[in-house]
Amino acid sequence: MDIADWRKQIDEMDRKLVELINQRARAAQEIGRLKRNTSMPVYEPDREKQIFENIFRMNQGPLSNHMLQQVYERLIDVMRKIQIVDQPPEKTTVGDTELEADVND
Repeated sequence: MDIADWRKQIDEMDRKLVELINQRARAAQEIGRLKRNTSMPVYEPDREKQIFENIFRMNQGPLSNHMLQQVYERLIDVMRKIQIVDQPPEKTTVGDTELEADVND
């Protein structure tokens, strides 16, 4: 395959990833509502630990567990934000690397 073929594959994978991430975000929103209704904390370190254990067990590379954890830390940060505000973060323009300034606080 040439570079154009690889890029087509990446574009299709990105399409699927966006769909899955949005499905995950909808689930996080619902969990956030349930947590608010039952006065549960948004941040649950035991659950986060369980997520990392799950992804490490499934990881077959080429990403190292550390690299995969970095990706998931960002994903979890965004999902936690969704649980707090009950709405998705604002859209950014192409080329932005930060979704929201306060997500990294």
